[in-house]
Amino acid sequence: MSVPDYMQCAEDHQTVLVVVQPVGIVPEDQFFRIYKRISSVNQVNVRDTQRALFIRYRHHYPPENNEWGDFQTHRKVVGLISVTSCTSAKEWPQTAERFHGQKELFGSTLYDSRLLVFGLQGDIAEQQRTDVAFYPSYDNCPDVEKRVEDFVESIFIVLESKRLDRATDKSGDKIPLLCVPFEKKDFVGLDTDSRHYKKRCQGRMRKHVGDLCLQAGMLQDALVHYHMAVELLRSVNDFLWLGAALEGLCSASVIFHYPGGTAGKSGARKPSISAATDTGKRHRPGAQEVLIDPGALTTSGISADTSSEIGRAKNCLSQEDIIEKYKEAISYYGKYKNAGVIELEACVKAVRVLAIQKRAMEASEFLQNAVYINLGQLSEEEKIQRYSVLSELYELIGFHRKSAFFKRVAAMQCVAPTIPDPGWKACYRLLLETLPGYSLSLDPKDFSKGTHRGWAAVQMRLLHELVYASRRMGNPGLSVRHLSFLLQTMLDFLSDQEKKEVTQSLENYTSKCPGGMNIITLPDGLKLPPVPFTKLPIVKSVSLLNLPASLRPHKVKGLPGQGVTSASPFIYSPITLHSRGDDRTKKIDFQWVQGDVCEVQLMVYNPMPFELRVENMGLLMSGVEFESLPAALSLPAESGLYPVTLVGVPRTAGNITVNGYHTSVFGVSSDCLLDSLVGVKSSGCTVEVVPSLPRLQLSTSLPRSARLCGEDLSSSVCLQLFNGETQQLVITLENIGSETLNTLELSSKTLTTKEKLFGDFLSWDLQDALSRLPLKPGQAVTVPVDIHAKLDFSGQENLLQDLNDDGISVTGLPISSPLRQVLKPRPENKQVNADTSKSEYNHVKVGIIPFCSIYNGRNTSSNL
Repeated sequence: MSVPDYMQCAEDHQTVLVVVQPVGIVPEDQFFRIYKRISSVNQVNVRDTQRALFIRYRHHYPPENNEWGDFQTHRKVVGLISVTSCTSAKEWPQTAERFHGQKELFGSTLYDSRLLVFGLQGDIAEQQRTDVAFYPSYDNCPDVEKRVEDFVESIFIVLESKRLDRATDKSGDKIPLLCVPFEKKDFVGLDTDSRHYKKRCQGRMRKHVGDLCLQAGMLQDALVHYHMAVELLRSVNDFLWLGAALEGLCSASVIFHYPGGTAGKSGARKPSISAATDTGKRHRPGAQEVLIDPGALTTSGISADTSSEIGRAKNCLSQEDIIEKYKEAISYYGKYKNAGVIELEACVKAVRVLAIQKRAMEASEFLQNAVYINLGQLSEEEKIQRYSVLSELYELIGFHRKSAFFKRVAAMQCVAPTIPDPGWKACYRLLLETLPGYSLSLDPKDFSKGTHRGWAAVQMRLLHELVYASRRMGNPGLSVRHLSFLLQTMLDFLSDQEKKEVTQSLENYTSKCPGGMNIITLPDGLKLPPVPFTKLPIVKSVSLLNLPASLRPHKVKGLPGQGVTSASPFIYSPITLHSRGDDRTKKIDFQWVQGDVCEVQLMVYNPMPFELRVENMGLLMSGVEFESLPAALSLPAESGLYPVTLVGVPRTAGNITVNGYHTSVFGVSSDCLLDSLVGVKSSGCTVEVVPSLPRLQLSTSLPRSARLCGEDLSSSVCLQLFNGETQQLVITLENIGSETLNTLELSSKTLTTKEKLFGDFLSWDLQDALSRLPLKPGQAVTVPVDIHAKLDFSGQENLLQDLNDDGISVTGLPISSPLRQVLKPRPENKQVNADTSKSEYNHVKVGIIPFCSIYNGRNTSSNL
């Protein structure tokens, strides 16, 4: 026997084998549809008895395995059900002949057979035959299950007659010697009259009768026969059959201890009536309740009845003894090279029993023995099946990594060099099944929850194999996804050389199939989530920047209808309420303006050993309509923290939240959400966007100053006046925005007032400018401003020095300022040291920054 049945379990010794095969041309879907209905009849309670017959169906069974039917009767094909399509009476003779040929294939062991004919109508179909059933179509066959039950009962009748015939004591008759196929040549020329030979024949027959009793539902009888066979076969050193007798004893004991079966949920069976009732009270005519002691049995025979509860308790093995007997049986099988399949299947059965007993370490010893059993020259398909079953058994006992190892071996076997047409799809599917065993998930979120789990080197090897298999399958998008996952999750474990190789491979793949944020659905329904590159580059902090001083909006105080609101009815409360929420949900205390360019600064780090080029980097916002202005940057190798400013324009008003950013690195587009970033510092990511405000551009009749006077402003002039001198300045205000300016206010603010000013330092007339309001976009007005220098210098020797250092600045709401450059920190204002020469003590320098306050019927004004 060269084809093992890896699905075997101990309770299969109780079943009878029925083969279901098609005859002629039968549609595959229709055949398996009928096969499913037939195989649903897997247990039949025999009428007029309290016994049940269990059936095991196979749609394919090697004829050479049938030759081992005497060794273990559950391997013998005792029933045949053929399914055929026949549409006309002309085809019937040929169909009947084919059915007859199928019966001859298993003819030496068949108890009964049936032929199910679909599609034939007429006189032939109206004939009443027990072995043939006619149905008009595959959809019109309501009594298939009933016919199968009748067929099983006919098998039981033959089985029972054979059991009674073999079990009856026939003194004086020679007992035939049962043999396995490879033994027949070894017994040629032996002395058949020797005592040794007779004991061998009797021991093998007792074992055979035990198999028949077990199949016939007589558990107690089977136990006694197995015990007897063990004693007889042990005395003549018939090790192969002794192992079979011990295995039969183990199987009967397993059936007693575990009536639900050991094959798991898929193979669970209902306890038979005989197991559910008190079988010790069942009697046949002339039966006696006796205690059977196998050591006291003679070779001449046994009592006609052994069905007693006492006998069963005496002869049934304990749960611990079952495993010991399995070990002994397997050791005997190991003595015979041709019994490798029997030895392997016995190991599988023992493992299933140990799995129920929660004895994983002992089960692993059986599996380790099964790995080294030599079955000769196996085909590639048989090797794949063997490794897959070993993987499933290791999974059954909780050895997940060992299970993944054998499943990966099976995957590699699918694409072995000796296979002319490698099965890359099967290889890929098996590789996916190994992921849980190596603590590997294809969801990048699972790798941001804490420390890394599993062996990174093995995980990287497995991911490389997934990439290669998906490429050989002709699916470059799948290769890109797996390679992206490898780079994102295993970046900390890659060497510098490996980082370069992986990124080069990724760029080669993305040149043909760019990567994105779409979910990839595999044919079997598995969904691969997107893999955003949150580590290319690594973001350490996120800060929302206020608008430039010339563009900041301010509340206009004292407008009609502007009331004071408070969240508390009390004037003062000593209790301060603190939010316990995430800093990212905190609202920032400044505002952005609709239509103005806003900025968010990221502190990023390049972990790669080479220059990292990031393309199409922009903001991901929610709450209002937002136009992101993407940027491209190049980060030096292992750059350290580097500031990156991302900009965009809010197109509507409301509360806007920074959700993250998007990038394009190595041809892979990523949407990186702040919630998925680990260790990112943020002072808040929600800011209010006020409606669009008017924008004024200011120009003066004086040249611009070469320095900034105290604030980060770009529109300032510096004027030098002597005490008592007056000079006029003309300010031009042009509406460069899209909103109409309805109201104009002008105020001044004096800085560094270390000495008293006499009179109005600045004076202006707004009547002409106000008469031109409302100021539409593109229009301009002029405002004349008179500057008067009147200072008291008495008693302050250092005043001129202070004035020369600081100047006198009038500041307020400057109008416009160019955008800060991306990747360039803001320039800091540096104080310019004043010249302290005495020749300049007779004048004063005045730094003037124009100021205006504007509003358009809103509670906000433009500080632009």
